[in-house]
Amino acid sequence: MNRANRQPHAASLLTIDVDPSILRVMEMRLGSHGYLLLSAPDGRTALELATTADVDLAVIGHKRNDEDGVLLMEKLRRLHPGLPVIILTAYGTIDNAVDAMKRGACHYLTKPFDGGELIRQIEGCLEKRYPVDPVFPSEAGLEQMGAFDQFIAKSSIMKAVLNKVAQIANTDSNVYIEGESGTGKELIARCLHAASPRKDGPFVAINCAAIPENLLESELFGHEKGAFTGADRQRDGLFVRAHGGCFFLDELSELPMSMQVKLLRVLEEREFYPLGSTRNVKVDVRIIAAANRNLEKRMSEGRFREDLFYRIHVIPIWLPPLRKRKADILPLARKFLAEFSKAGGKSVKSISPGAVQKLLAADWPGNVRELKNVMEYAVAMAPGDSVTPDLITGPMPPEADDPPPLRDARDSFEKDYLIELLELNGGNVSQAARMAGKYRADFYVLLRKHGLNPMDFRGRKDSARDYA
Repeated sequence: MNRANRQPHAASLLTIDVDPSILRVMEMRLGSHGYLLLSAPDGRTALELATTADVDLAVIGHKRNDEDGVLLMEKLRRLHPGLPVIILTAYGTIDNAVDAMKRGACHYLTKPFDGGELIRQIEGCLEKRYPVDPVFPSEAGLEQMGAFDQFIAKSSIMKAVLNKVAQIANTDSNVYIEGESGTGKELIARCLHAASPRKDGPFVAINCAAIPENLLESELFGHEKGAFTGADRQRDGLFVRAHGGCFFLDELSELPMSMQVKLLRVLEEREFYPLGSTRNVKVDVRIIAAANRNLEKRMSEGRFREDLFYRIHVIPIWLPPLRKRKADILPLARKFLAEFSKAGGKSVKSISPGAVQKLLAADWPGNVRELKNVMEYAVAMAPGDSVTPDLITGPMPPEADDPPPLRDARDSFEKDYLIELLELNGGNVSQAARMAGKYRADFYVLLRKHGLNPMDFRGRKDSARDYA
């Protein structure tokens, strides 16, 4: 999918200029075209925003307070490799702007600039950077890519999950998805189904905790007329309806022990008897199961059968909580903003820097589902075209009414990110640095800054990578 053909709200722009009037002009002009804006009056603020936010392009006012715009461009591109940069320059510094082009700037404009020309240059720079917009990092084929269109994954840990989903889609093995409530387990299951050879078959889902035990057997396997009081006709169960497709069993950890035995037979034999019937029914389904509780712990407590665990737990996928994938928070928030703004007939187009700070500082115990609810409220209550900090409610701890300084929030995010990389790579600094897009020496500098010892992470690789 070409970036130029996407809705304009998909692009996030960072604008930097010492002149507040120029920033306001750019906010009005670019905001009216649907771009999401982060504005900074100086390089330090710009770098702090770029450290914690998703940025697609930067517009830099050259020679701001004797600061070097080209130097800022190079620093920004260390944080976001390949970031397109447009330089705004006064007539007296055109030579410097040309030099900036030689050093990697996408384009330059002279002040006072024409708004329409700025829009055209932004569109051209974005199109050059994003000729194709993949939704997961592996080349799994164009047919699979459509299955992941609805999924947002900017964080390395979430990209690894989607990579794994794309890799296993063509198999027919049972899949077990584990993750906290609200992380998107059913969405992953639907993506897996849509990318698989069974995509034209049915996708049937059931929540094992939502159906009373006395009705669960009939719901799963169906029943004959007269099998129990009220069974006035024969009825097929969900396994029959899922024939030829995928059957998703959510909250599998809550399945009663009596039903675990019967489910095990279906997994082993691919056949069952409907309630009250002597006829044998054979089915062809792929099983995808999910739980927000650790099945191994349930098994050790005697609440889950060991033989069923190993039948289900063929290909495990661990979905990280939102607090472990900070890089996904803003892209998700912007996606929800666009959806709710359009659905509500509103013109909310941006998230203010203060609101961004609150979103990134929150722990999100309810994960993506909670973030979606918070953004729905924010859009509904926004009096203007921007989400302000007072509209971000719910996810913050009590003390968050007074958010920490942005530098502290940035350092906290940076340390969490480094820990995530070390855990994913089992303390291997070379691999972690490569994943972060950093030189090994620079990566060691960051580790020393946060007091992290790679040796502490040796042998912990399976804590994340074995699942994703």
